[in-house]
Amino acid sequence: MDRLNAMRVFVTVVDLGSQSAAADHLQLSRPVVSRYLAELEDWVGARLMQRTTRKLSLTAAGQQTLPRCRQLLELAGDLQAAVRQPDDAPRGELRISVSTSFGQAQLVDAVADYVRRYPGVRVELQMLDRTVNLVDERIDLAIRTSNDLDPNLIARRLTVCRSVVCAAPKYLAEHGMPQQVEELSQHNCLTHAYFGHSLWQFEVGGRHVAVPVQGNISANEAMTLQKAALAGAGIAMLPTYQAAGALRSGELVRLLPEARPRELNLNAVYTSRKHMPATLRSMLDFLAQRFTDEPQWDEDL
Repeated sequence: MDRLNAMRVFVTVVDLGSQSAAADHLQLSRPVVSRYLAELEDWVGARLMQRTTRKLSLTAAGQQTLPRCRQLLELAGDLQAAVRQPDDAPRGELRISVSTSFGQAQLVDAVADYVRRYPGVRVELQMLDRTVNLVDERIDLAIRTSNDLDPNLIARRLTVCRSVVCAAPKYLAEHGMPQQVEELSQHNCLTHAYFGHSLWQFEVGGRHVAVPVQGNISANEAMTLQKAALAGAGIAMLPTYQAAGALRSGELVRLLPEARPRELNLNAVYTSRKHMPATLRSMLDFLAQRFTDEPQWDEDL
């Protein structure tokens, strides 16, 4: 029996609450998971879990065994790290979840540079405009723009995400340029279906201002809103990581520069620091070096 793998299976079953969830997470079949658990119980000499169709609970022996298994797995990980050659390149597969807008505007280029540096890594990008369950969907790393993250996950801040209110010259020529944030209520505002749908938040002169907005186009991702704004359909609030090029070229005009939309953190989110694969660690370090505290895309805006 591979005792380390059996311990890893046992710990994963306990953490996820079921054998089926552990099987999906570890990419093992359900019978293999059951066999590992049975062999570990034979080796320990005691039943570790009470398993029913509805509930999984640890026996007294299981409660004593669990922390020791965690310790042994951590020691094994430390041993591997200690003897690994410094020139060992990351290898394996990473599944990364990211919003469509940030994925296409910034992350694809970053991933292309990463796999060029580490050709032994295969990256699968899941561009989804919803919050995914990292365990259920077997996601190694999620890039999330938020100041309110799940406390059960580990987050590494990469940079800041700023937004800008903007419109195409065509729209402004027809409808005029707002001079104060309150005037946005009188304009056709292109809104995001999930974020600030009917209320845009600003900081103006040290005070918080919330402006009710409405318009005839709403979308669930920012790239669609930018295309609509470029077509002259209305005023949009867009992330600068996406809109910077259009602002510099003059295709979009920044409005109300004295009003600052709410800033959000751009985070790399994962499930645990323990037993982190070298590939995931290298990707985290790579992204942290690439996306600095003051993002490059905000320069000269």
